[in-house]
Amino acid sequence: MSTKQSTIAGRKPTQEEGDFSVITWAALANGDQGAPAEYTHYADRSVQVSGTFGTGGVVVLEGSLDGTNYETLTDPQGNALSFTASKIEAVTEATRYIRPRVTAGDGSTSINVSVLVRR
Repeated sequence: MSTKQSTIAGRKPTQEEGDFSVITWAALANGDQGAPAEYTHYADRSVQVSGTFGTGGVVVLEGSLDGTNYETLTDPQGNALSFTASKIEAVTEATRYIRPRVTAGDGSTSINVSVLVRR
């Protein structure tokens, strides 16, 4: 298991669009987790998952208030954000920390997770 760092892209606020950031963790393999990102000043969040899931590949999106105890986040319907295929979902909870974690897969598993946070 390794912890993968994220990259961050974003825009400053203008009259036409609010400010936002996109946090991306790339090439997550089975057992990897993303380094936690802290974005408390953004309320709206959505997640996009893509890549090669391999045999049995699963990635979950987790959140924490204390940076130690992580729980799987949910979509607006109350479903756990646990992905076995590419998808985009809204994130219900606004937590202090957010990270992806790959819980299953094989040697070909290479998953990219991007979280958009917006004021």
